Amino acid sequence: MSVSLYSVKFARTLLLMQLVTLVVIGALFALKDVTWGASAIAGGLAAWLPNVLFMIFAWRLEAQAPAKGRVAWSFALGEVVKVFATIIFLIVALGVFDAVFVPLGLTWLSVLVVQILAPAVINNKG
Repeated sequence: MSVSLYSVKFARTLLLMQLVTLVVIGALFALKDVTWGASAIAGGLAAWLPNVLFMIFAWRLEAQAPAKGRVAWSFALGEVVKVFATIIFLIVALGVFDAVFVPLGLTWLSVLVVQILAPAVINNKG
């Protein structure tokens, strides 16, 4: 299996694990109150959607085979866009939709923790 195919499979697995985390925590908060559940989903999406955008950006650049020096710049640009997208999603969730901060923050943080811990779990399986 090629390295690029492995990285795409790995990224999809990571994104799926984050999505499952987002949905499960959102459902658990929805048991308390629907507003809390919606806030949790909004927080999870604020962490998950920028990751999806970054992965799509990375996969598109991988197909183009950029010059050596441009790889680092493309990665840095992708990370900057990801951070700004996260900030915008959080501002919209808190400011426009009046999301509850506790479930939003906990779900956002949980999805980020999955992003950090999942590679170790995935690598230990295979």
